[in-house]
Amino acid sequence: MLATGALALGLVLIVEGLVYALAPHAIERMLEAFRLIPPEARRALGLAAMAAGLVLVWFAKSLGV
Repeated sequence: MLATGALALGLVLIVEGLVYALAPHAIERMLEAFRLIPPEARRALGLAAMAAGLVLVWFAKSLGV
């Protein structure tokens, strides 16, 4: 379980690092666009992303990964 968590965190950091390294200006524009979205909508978006991630993790675990 700890190894799976470390693997997941490592993959997230790799993807986040790539985005910041390859497209820093796009990140700035995206953050400015997020500021225009009401907090309730950002919260709903975050919950939806979290649910999608949970489904992906459950699916991967059910495949035996």
